[in-house]
Amino acid sequence: MAFSLVAPYDSIVGHRVFPGVRAMDDHDTDAGDRPRTWSVPPTVWALLGLALFGVAIAVLLHALRAYHLHDIAAAVRAIPGPRLAAAALLTCASYAVLTGYDVLAFRYLRNRLAYRRVALASFLSYAFANNTGSLSLIAGSGLRYRFYAGWGLSAAEIARVIAFCTVSFWLGFLSLSGALFLAAPFAIPAALHLPAATTRPLGALFLLFPAAYLAANAFSRSPLRIRGRELALPGPGLAAAQLVLASADWALAGWILYLLLPPGADPGAARFLGCYLLAQLAGLASNVPGGLGVFESAMLLLLAPPLPASALFGALLAYRVLYYLAPLAVAGAVLIAREKPWAAASVRRTAHALGRVVPGLVPEVFALAAFTAGAVLLFSGSLPAEAGRFSLLQEMLPLPLLELSHFLGSLAGAGLLVLGRGLQRRLDAAWILTVTLLAVGVAASLLKGLDYEEALALALMLAALAPCRARFYRRGSLLAEPFSAGWVVAVAGVVVAALWLVLFSYKHVEYANNLWWQFAVVGHAPRSMRALVGASSLLLVFAAHRLLHPAPHRPALPGPGELERAAAIARASPRTAGFLALLGDKALLFSRSGAAFLMFGVQGRSWVALGDVVGPAGEAAELLWAFRDLADRHDGRPVFYEVGAELLPLCLDLGLRPLKIGEEARVPLPDFSLEGGAHKGLRHAHHRAAAAGCVFEVVPAETVPALLPEMRRVSDEWLAGRNTREKGFSLGSFRDEYLRRFPAALVRRAGQLVAFANIWPGGGREELSIDLMRHAAEAPPGVMDYLFVELLLWGRAAGYRWFNFGMAPLSGLEDRSLAPLWNKVGAFIYLHGGPFYNFVGLRAYKEKFGPVWSPRYLAIHGGLSAPRALADIAVLVSGGARGVVAK
Repeated sequence: MAFSLVAPYDSIVGHRVFPGVRAMDDHDTDAGDRPRTWSVPPTVWALLGLALFGVAIAVLLHALRAYHLHDIAAAVRAIPGPRLAAAALLTCASYAVLTGYDVLAFRYLRNRLAYRRVALASFLSYAFANNTGSLSLIAGSGLRYRFYAGWGLSAAEIARVIAFCTVSFWLGFLSLSGALFLAAPFAIPAALHLPAATTRPLGALFLLFPAAYLAANAFSRSPLRIRGRELALPGPGLAAAQLVLASADWALAGWILYLLLPPGADPGAARFLGCYLLAQLAGLASNVPGGLGVFESAMLLLLAPPLPASALFGALLAYRVLYYLAPLAVAGAVLIAREKPWAAASVRRTAHALGRVVPGLVPEVFALAAFTAGAVLLFSGSLPAEAGRFSLLQEMLPLPLLELSHFLGSLAGAGLLVLGRGLQRRLDAAWILTVTLLAVGVAASLLKGLDYEEALALALMLAALAPCRARFYRRGSLLAEPFSAGWVVAVAGVVVAALWLVLFSYKHVEYANNLWWQFAVVGHAPRSMRALVGASSLLLVFAAHRLLHPAPHRPALPGPGELERAAAIARASPRTAGFLALLGDKALLFSRSGAAFLMFGVQGRSWVALGDVVGPAGEAAELLWAFRDLADRHDGRPVFYEVGAELLPLCLDLGLRPLKIGEEARVPLPDFSLEGGAHKGLRHAHHRAAAAGCVFEVVPAETVPALLPEMRRVSDEWLAGRNTREKGFSLGSFRDEYLRRFPAALVRRAGQLVAFANIWPGGGREELSIDLMRHAAEAPPGVMDYLFVELLLWGRAAGYRWFNFGMAPLSGLEDRSLAPLWNKVGAFIYLHGGPFYNFVGLRAYKEKFGPVWSPRYLAIHGGLSAPRALADIAVLVSGGARGVVAK
C-alpha cells in the first residue's frame, strides 16, 4: 500500500495549491505574466495535522480506558506464529507490488530501465515515505531523484514518474473503496464527522473519478492541459493496468492487518477492508506522518465494538511494526550498505560508505535518526521498566542514580528532538551536542532499566555519526536556525504521544499531589511524570527563547522574473549603479508601483541597502521607509551604504545619522579631451599602448556570449596575478549570465584579447560607467589607461554626459580640530592605511581624468553602529568572513 505516496509528490511540487485562484497583492506584477496560484501555508497543514493527532490520542485513551498496558502486550503475544509468518510474506508481496507503480511509470515514459534498478529506488522510496509522510525528513521523492538522476533521467522525467505513481495510488484507493462502500456499506461513526451516515454515497462519489479517468483514456486522443502544461494520457491499456495494480496494492495491505486480528474475531472480509480503507483515508487527510495515531483511532471507532479494543490495538501495533517499521529498517540497511558487502563492513567503514554513496542525504539521514532516538528515549521514559531487569538493577545501584538516569534520559530525548533540525541544517554544534546526548542516552538506557536493546541502537547510531564530522561544517547557532512548521508539529506530536503513554501506563495509579515528590525504587509513575515534565520544560524553554527573539530573516535572492524587472528599471535610470542588482547576489525590494527598487543584503543584524533608489525620485521615500520597516520586523539595523546627498533628508527622517565615507568621481564627457598639460600623462600612456599594437573596440551585448571564453582567460590571469578571488555585493564578479547582459570594451593586441571591461550604459545617455575590468598578464604597460581614454572618447562621441569612475573610499574627509571623530579617524586611515589599501593612490589615479567629486555617505543609527556596519559590509563584499582577512 503506497500509504504516503502523496507526500513525495508534494515535496516535488512544493506546496498544495488551488488552481486558478489568483493571489491578489499590491505587488502583484509578475514579469512573466504567469498566473499565480493561492497556496495554503504549510503551517496550516501542520497545525491541522497536530490537532487531528491530538484528537486521535484522545480517542485512543477513551477506547482503551478499561484496559491496561499488559492487556495490549498479551494481545500482541497472542497472535499465532503462522499468521505472523503469513503477514510477513504478504508484506514482502505488497512491497513487490509497490514496485509495479514505477514499472508502469517507465512504460508510460517509454523508458526501459532495468527492473532491479526500478525496484531498488521504488522500495527505498516507499519504505521511507510510508513512515514519514508529509513531514518527511527524507522524502521518497528525494531518494527517487538521487537514484533515477544518477541513471540518466532528467528532473522532468522524474517528476512525471512521481505524478504517474500518485495518480495510480489514488486510482486504486478510489476504485477499491468505492466498490466496497457500494457493495458492503456500513454505518459511519458520528465521531468521524463525515457528511454521510453510511459509506454508500461515498462509494458512488469515489467511483466517478476512476470511471472518468478510464473514459478519458479510452476516448480522448489529445493530451490533458493542466495550468498551461500538456500531459499525455497513458492510454486505455496502461490506465487499466494502473487501476488493477493499485487496487491489488490496497487489498494486500489491508489483508495483512486482517491476518493479525485475534483468533475468532472476524468482522467479515468485505466490511473489514472497507473500514481499513476509510481509516487510511482519515490518516491521509490528517497529514500526520504515516497516519500515526489517527489511523489506529479510526480503526478502533469502526471496529472496536464488537472486537475487544485491546486485542484490536495489539493487532494494530503488530501491523505498524510489520508493515512500516520493518521495511524501514531493511531500507535503511540497504541504503547504508548498498555498495559495501556485509562481510567486510564495520560500523565506521559503513558510515563512510554511506557518506560516499549519498553525501547529500547524510545530514537528513542522521536528522531522522536523532529525531527517532529522541522519541525512543521519551517513550522509554514514559513506560515502566521491565520487572525482571529492574529487580536486578535495584540491587546494584542506589536510588538517586536510578532517579537521575531516568530524568537525564528523557532530557536527552527532548534535546535530540531539537538537535535533529540542527543536523539537517549541517551545524557543527548540533553534531557535537548530538554525539554527547547519544552517549548520555546509552548510559541512561542501561542505568534506568537495563534496556540493552535501546542502548545498543543508540550506540550504533553514535558509532555511525561520529566519523561523519566533516559533513556538519556550518558554524551557526541552533537558536537562530529556522524550524519548519512540520518539524515543530512533529516534536509536539512526540510529546503528546509520550504524555498518552504516561496516562495509559499509569491510569491505575490514583493521582495525588504528593506523587511528584515520591522517590522510591518501585515508584515508576512519579519517575515517569517527573521525566516527562522535565523534557517538556526543556522544550518550552527552547520555544520561549525563540519566541522572545525575533527570527532571523534570510531574504530570498531574486529569480529570473525579478531580475528582468530590475534590468528594465536600471536601463531606464540615468544613473548606472542599479546594474549591480543584476549580479543576483542581493535581495530586491520593489516599490508598490513596481517602477523603482532598492537592493540590499543581510549580514548579522545589519540590513545593508546599496546605493540610491533605482528609479523615479518620487519613489524613494516609500522604499526607504518600507526597507526600514522590513529590517525592524526582523530585529535588524537598517544601513544605507554609498547613498548620495539627495537622500540625506530622508535618512534623517528615518532617524539615521549620515557619515561621509568617500567621494565619487564623475568625468563630464563633453569637456574631456587629451589636449593640454593636465592630460600629458594620459596622452603618453595612450600613445605608448597604441604604438605597442593595442586596438580598442566596443562590441554589443549580443556578441558577448561568444567572447566569454576569451574574457574568462583574461579574468583568471588577472585574479591569479593578484592572488585574490572574486568579490561581490558592491563589486562586480565574472559571471556569464551577468556579463552577457552588457556591451563590452575590448583591447586586442595582434588579435589576442589583453584587456576588457563591461559597459553600463545609463538611460537617456546621461551616464556611462564600467564595472568589471581585467587585463591579461601579457598586456603592455598602461593598457588600462588606454582602455579608459578610448572608452571616454567613445562615450563622448556617443553623446553621453558623464562617465562614472566610482567612489574613492575615505577621500574628502576633513581632519580639522572641530571635525567629528569619524572624520578624524577616516582621514587618518586614508593617509596612513596604505599597507592595507591604497586609498591615496586610488584617488590620485581617478583625479588625472579631471572628474567632478561628489560625496557619498553611510547612513546608520548612532553610537557604535558604524564599525559593526562597516565590518558587516566588508563581509558582504568579500563573500564571507574569511574573505575579509584573506585575498
